[in-house]
Amino acid sequence: MATVATTQSTFTTIKKCVVLFGAVSAIVLGTVAVTAFTGHEATPFMWIRAVILLGAAPLVHRMVSQAAAGSYRAFDRVRTLARVMPVAVIGVDLIPGLCPAWYVVLQGISALALVAVAVLTHGSALRAAFPKPSEGR
Repeated sequence: MATVATTQSTFTTIKKCVVLFGAVSAIVLGTVAVTAFTGHEATPFMWIRAVILLGAAPLVHRMVSQAAAGSYRAFDRVRTLARVMPVAVIGVDLIPGLCPAWYVVLQGISALALVAVAVLTHGSALRAAFPKPSEGR
């Protein structure tokens, strides 16, 4: 059985990963802006996606905080997002010709932070802290 200290330590690490995801997303948006303002190509897709992923970071961080406070619903959402978002980010980036290589690399780095969240949320410490609720509740 996981201790409270182990659980909170795991959530602290998860929060750091989400902050890293947000920081890299901010770097992506900043790079898109610099690219556009220096006369290089920055497509609407690159702008929109960079803004959306940066905007998602505080929302995911809030859910992690709620999960750390004991919310199973928030924990389940974070666990699901941490599985789905990296696949979506990397999957879209692999469409040939959609984004330049630097964009793909930076988005991939941000996705790696979420992969770490997925691993941690599926680890034994948090599974013990958040047993699946029974169907009758």
